[in-house]
Amino acid sequence: MASISGLPTINAETNLARYLQEIRKFTLLTQEEEYTLGKAWKDDGDMAAAHRLVTSHLRLVAKIAMGYRGYGLPIGELISEGNVGMMQAVKRFDPDRGFRLATYAMWWIRASIQEYILHSWSLVKLGTTAAQKKLFFNLRRVKSQLHAIEEGDLSPENLEKIATTLDVSEEEVTAMNRRLSGSDRSLNAPLRTDAEGEWQDWLVDETDNQEIAFAEREESQRRKLLLRDAMTGLNERERKILVSRRLQDEPMTLEDLSQQYGISRERVRQIEVRAFEKLQKAIRNASVREKLSSA
Repeated sequence: MASISGLPTINAETNLARYLQEIRKFTLLTQEEEYTLGKAWKDDGDMAAAHRLVTSHLRLVAKIAMGYRGYGLPIGELISEGNVGMMQAVKRFDPDRGFRLATYAMWWIRASIQEYILHSWSLVKLGTTAAQKKLFFNLRRVKSQLHAIEEGDLSPENLEKIATTLDVSEEEVTAMNRRLSGSDRSLNAPLRTDAEGEWQDWLVDETDNQEIAFAEREESQRRKLLLRDAMTGLNERERKILVSRRLQDEPMTLEDLSQQYGISRERVRQIEVRAFEKLQKAIRNASVREKLSSA
């Protein structure tokens, strides 16, 4: 979908309060209105319908973006990235699945903002795996809860608590804390004031060549799209239970979900297993279709 024009923007001239006031003029949609607009976009490519779907959710984007203000990046940039994720969600939204757009869009909005933060927060790449990304986006929160404001390395007590809370090793917590605490330095800085050599002269390039790196990025993006598209094949309850059990930073217990849905814990477990199996099957089938189409 081409970028939707006419969206409010937030920049140096437009402060946050003014932007929030401006996006309130876009009314929220009822489920019936959302379905009608979704069908118009999906079946007929109606850009006006897509525009309404996006603008009616700008408040959701702003709310999610506000939760990432602690990373030192301009709120306008976070909101803009979230709006990109919102447009991607509308592009792939299927109203016939029976769930609301907001539920589906939250994943795209968060993913877009988090990817932007990881690429912009530091010149050094901070997160390369799902576990590292989880640690990056939760370490500050847990440190704040523990009032762990000491300079340098964490105390042994706080280190143990954080590692236990986030279910990672103490070594990973220490490494990430040091990376978050350190500032970026130029590799062109001299080793010593009386020497000509620079820090970069001592670095060994152990990265893959450009072809391999590009192929890996393409494969990673393909897997993400397969997962996101496969999620649309689940009904609302299956998707929410699967997300709550397997895709949240702090998974919900079977007991909590059984009370929420008024069913037994065993029934929650069965729904989770069934949803996961459906997800795997959808991804396998999509992969097969890809191979056949490229053959």
